[in-house]
Amino acid sequence: MPDTTTPLKDRLRTDLTAAMRSRDKVRSGTIRMVLAAITEAEVAGKEARTLTDEQVLDVVVREARKRREAQQAFADADRPELADKEQAEAAVLADYLPQAMTAEEISEVVRTAVEQTGAAELGLKGMGKVMGVVTPQTKGRADGGAVAAEVRRQLAG
Repeated sequence: MPDTTTPLKDRLRTDLTAAMRSRDKVRSGTIRMVLAAITEAEVAGKEARTLTDEQVLDVVVREARKRREAQQAFADADRPELADKEQAEAAVLADYLPQAMTAEEISEVVRTAVEQTGAAELGLKGMGKVMGVVTPQTKGRADGGAVAAEVRRQLAG
């Protein structure tokens, strides 16, 4: 279970030091890459800013998604050694993500959102309303494609 008392960015820095001391190249390389992405996000735009913990989590989620997509691309291209490397990096990033939601939890959140928004009578046209309510609740804990598929399933049925 991730430590929620320490800001995520500080935890990443501490873990980077520990990984470097233990000479864990995969872990230290992955954490360095995430910290670089966080720094890049902080200096993007007209004015430098410090990211909130939620924004840092967004960066980690984005990097984890990149690893999953790259792993799939390498597996499809019959490059198992590169797919394994992406898999290892994704496993490191998983330590910093909130616990993933189960299909039942996603279904329950979507069902509640459909009731709240009254989108059931709109059918698939109400998908935007439902996704607007569901997305903040599932952010970082569920794949957006899986959530959208569940919303479609419930609105079509």
